[in-house]
Amino acid sequence: MSRSAGVDVISGEGLDSALEGVDAVIDTSSTNAFDADAATAFFQTASTNLLAAERRSGVRLHVALSILGIDLIAGNAHYAGKRRQEAVVTAGPIPHRIVRATQFFEFAETVASWTRQGDTAVVPPLLVQPIALGDVATVLVEAATLADFPATIDVAGPEPQDLVDMARRTLAARGQSLTLVPSWSGPLGLDMAGDVLLPGPDARIMPTTFDQWLAAI
Repeated sequence: MSRSAGVDVISGEGLDSALEGVDAVIDTSSTNAFDADAATAFFQTASTNLLAAERRSGVRLHVALSILGIDLIAGNAHYAGKRRQEAVVTAGPIPHRIVRATQFFEFAETVASWTRQGDTAVVPPLLVQPIALGDVATVLVEAATLADFPATIDVAGPEPQDLVDMARRTLAARGQSLTLVPSWSGPLGLDMAGDVLLPGPDARIMPTTFDQWLAAI
């Protein structure tokens, strides 16, 4: 389901017809809002509309994609929205599963695009353990189809990485030249420093490495 297919989770347009005959929904909807109130409103509305339409259509399982570590970081607007999403899903009328993933391999390049001014971009020196989108998709499908899947699971890639180095290597692989300035002055603050974004010992570790992903782009 997507807006391009005539389905809008905010207005509710097209949801009922799209969910006819559907057993499980995997929600990967998101927002680019940098304001906590706007992000929270988006996820509140989207999740509420989805769950209501699922109930009307007889959907039996709701799977939500979330982010690992959202409970540890208070100042990030997007994380505030994801916390609201999890709360709505958990309290909702449909049996649910929540997949909390670490940052995608594409995240470093995305952060550089947020702060780019001419040939310079600010990237915070985050310590992350990023994951391939394909590996996330594998876990989401398992969450929607396996009977013994846990209600909530953390998933991560196999290796810790420095976000500045990831951005530099990604841009180089794409043949782009950009000066990166390591700094906490951008939209990602010091409350994300240290190991708060890293998976705990119970997380599921997926196999695709950052080097493998770089070689394929």
